[in-house]
Amino acid sequence: MLLIVWHSRTGTARAMAQAAFDAAREEGEPGSLNVRLMEAGLAQPADCLAAQGFLFVCPENLGGLSGVMKEFFDRCYYPLLGRIEGRAYATAIAAGTAGQGAQGQIDRIVTGWRLRRVAPPCLLVTGADRPETILADKTVSEAALAPCRDLGRLMAAGLGMGAF
Repeated sequence: MLLIVWHSRTGTARAMAQAAFDAAREEGEPGSLNVRLMEAGLAQPADCLAAQGFLFVCPENLGGLSGVMKEFFDRCYYPLLGRIEGRAYATAIAAGTAGQGAQGQIDRIVTGWRLRRVAPPCLLVTGADRPETILADKTVSEAALAPCRDLGRLMAAGLGMGAF
């Protein structure tokens, strides 16, 4: 199973997660790979134990992970330690201007789980850099979501073939 764990405040990361999910489901043969889309606030260690691979999708807030995504990692870290080693992961980060802070934070966290990155980070930079643009609900173009769809397809194909 591919587990897509996501959090979004203004819609960009939600659209990214949905695009990856839709593409991952289309990629595999019917019934060959289960794909689950779960909000970070609802995902539990048992959901992670059932997954072969992970796609973590979230916004960067104040140069780091959003609080809800960080809470997911805080809640699940120790129950999963030593139990999911070697599984595949990738990330998709929505950011106003950077994205590397949240990306680095996820990479440091999953190093303890000994997950294996299987794709480069997918960063969607919105250009939001003022309170009114940062806080505004976002609509993401189909073109901007194309890398997220590609990432979903890659994860599904790799897991489905047993490549990772």
